[in-house]
Amino acid sequence: MPKLPSLPGALMKLIIEADGGSRGNPGLSGAGAVVIDAASGNILREISEAVGIATNNVAEYSAVIFALEVAFEIDPAAEIVVRMDSKLVVEQMSGGWKIKHPDMLSLGARVQQLISGKNVEFVWIPREQNVLADALANKAMDGEPAPTAAAGEFNHVAPSSIRAPQSAVTEATTLIMVRHGRTPLTESRKISGGDGENPDLSELGNKDAAEVALELARVGSSGAFSFLAKPVVVIHSPVKRAAQTASKISQKLGAELVELADLREIGFGDWDGLTNEELFVGHESQYQAWRGSYDVAPPNGESLKDFDVRVNRSLDFILDKFAGKTVVVVAHVMPIRGLLRIANDASVAGYWRVDLGPASISIARFWGREGAEIVCVNSTSHLSS
Repeated sequence: MPKLPSLPGALMKLIIEADGGSRGNPGLSGAGAVVIDAASGNILREISEAVGIATNNVAEYSAVIFALEVAFEIDPAAEIVVRMDSKLVVEQMSGGWKIKHPDMLSLGARVQQLISGKNVEFVWIPREQNVLADALANKAMDGEPAPTAAAGEFNHVAPSSIRAPQSAVTEATTLIMVRHGRTPLTESRKISGGDGENPDLSELGNKDAAEVALELARVGSSGAFSFLAKPVVVIHSPVKRAAQTASKISQKLGAELVELADLREIGFGDWDGLTNEELFVGHESQYQAWRGSYDVAPPNGESLKDFDVRVNRSLDFILDKFAGKTVVVVAHVMPIRGLLRIANDASVAGYWRVDLGPASISIARFWGREGAEIVCVNSTSHLSS
């Protein structure tokens, strides 16, 4: 194993060997890499990650990104040589070739972001000198189940429909929206808004949260959502049931928690804690005026018109602070319905035409406010009960 020359003040010298492959090109793909201590030749970390449905080039870029993230976790100031048998990646990252393909633009930008201000060199090597990374890439592909048809048609850089207009915003912000786990009020079928009793998760609710956290930890590497980028943050409603669900997800992902007050559930006022039957029987005239209305609020509660303002405000915050990233949003039925309504450019009726179970996953991508795409709604296959 070649050694890097010693430089004064350097904390560590690392070698990355990276490779990616795709069976079908595009097809089932995987990324492999090793991070090596240049002084001793010891392998410090092996990386084997499924990439989902992608081309060879996407898988190779993904391998570089995974490896650089790991290397800078080991030592943020390390001097690094990246060795690859991909002439394309080496030349593009060294500045010799321009990046032209849309699939490569965001990946190349991510690599440049990681190495900005760092001492990183890219070196081409023959394929026969990159066998460790190649084996790890194949291991990732061998370990990943067959992709779904939906994943096969997923476009990583633009809306998947060929009819969708082109947006000036080049990178999508992906919202993985999770409804909180169950509470005693959920289980007793009582109305539970953002201004009422504020119960904790129940025993089943904590199980819901643990199971959805496990599913989200697989995003970007395996499972139903392997084709998405890994989430970078967990944004949540301040209401306890959402905050507690978000905490379990954050711990599993190792991601930052951000509380956003505008994501709290709609306020039901005096109706909070009632069952549907109690609402229908005891408040029939008020209920009939409220049902389907944009302007009418429950007694001491919140109208859909006022609620809609803060749902839009919450989306603006996310698009501003986390543009181009994948984020987890842990909230309630109505905020998630509101975000899906915006994504689908739907009428007010979008607020009551979507069913969302506890700990369900719904996903939408936004190209700023110019374009959007709904990936899935109310996915619950990760839940055991």
